[in-house]
Amino acid sequence: MLTTSVFLRTAALGVLLTGSTALSSCTTLIKPGKQFTAYQPALAPDYSLPASWAALPSRRDSADVVPRHTALRDEQQTARADVFYVHPTTFFKREAWNADLTDERLNRFTDGSVIRKQAGVFNSAGRIFAPRYRQATLYSFFDEQSDNGRRALDLAYGDVKAAFQYYLAHYNQGRPIIIASHSQGTFHATRLLHEFFDTNPKLRQQLVVAYLIGFKVKTDEYQAVRPCADSTQTGCYVTWNAVEWGNEYPPFAGGVATNPLTWKLDTMTASSALNHGGVPIGFDRIDTAVVDAKVHNGLLWIHPPKPLGYPRFLLPGQPQLRHSFHIADYGLFYMNLRQNAEARVRAWYSVSK
Repeated sequence: MLTTSVFLRTAALGVLLTGSTALSSCTTLIKPGKQFTAYQPALAPDYSLPASWAALPSRRDSADVVPRHTALRDEQQTARADVFYVHPTTFFKREAWNADLTDERLNRFTDGSVIRKQAGVFNSAGRIFAPRYRQATLYSFFDEQSDNGRRALDLAYGDVKAAFQYYLAHYNQGRPIIIASHSQGTFHATRLLHEFFDTNPKLRQQLVVAYLIGFKVKTDEYQAVRPCADSTQTGCYVTWNAVEWGNEYPPFAGGVATNPLTWKLDTMTASSALNHGGVPIGFDRIDTAVVDAKVHNGLLWIHPPKPLGYPRFLLPGQPQLRHSFHIADYGLFYMNLRQNAEARVRAWYSVSK
């Protein structure tokens, strides 16, 4: 599993798809005012209720949306697989260590940003199930002086686990499963794979692929679930963290990195000609050949894109992150990711016949 120090440094990258740079360099401004034990956590979600899900295939929601001015279509109603998507951090307040799922403003923000721009990538490959959960607040990722942040993260994971258990019992019905996530969501999804797939051969047979994006995954993270070696392997995982070419980021050093232009683990440079299209934060076009990519020491190096709409991760007081394209981890490779999910579902069915 990930160490506390690496997690607390890197999960702060969970300010996703917002383009926000409003956070102060003084992290105490976003620190909850009380100890974790002094707060009464919000009520746990009841996953039998549709309101406890940000996305369900039985209704219209943000995961059904595709980029404007494109020919892409939502194909969930005919999809042959399921997607269980765990969203990244969208809760930055200091009023509590964990989000309250009755906060409609937060829910709208989550839906309009990451559910639409990340979960929706997969709406041509599978039915999308995206739980709301009591995510840990941003400061949890900086809290190295107490166990408050860790407790908040454990509470958040408890919700994700409960949602997945409900999904398996009531929705899955033996269908193949894609796990998809980003940042804090990937921290939780990494644990989910440990508990449900790595030690369970029967459930592992249902795993199409896990897209564990935007967080470090160690080379020895799992015993049975391995990194994908090519574009159609199933029962494996994919992971990357995009940064500007030539830069290092020590917390991610030595982790697994997949090149989403070739779906290989080698360090060969993949030309931007292999990039089938990025989608900017405006969600209004497809930019072909937007970036190249090369795996380097646990990172995915890219040359900065020329089109606008793929922001760096500019967090005041954290200059080491200025080379990070964490916010655009999905957007830079939107079409490659979408097409790969479709291809792996086809491969799963061809192997499972």
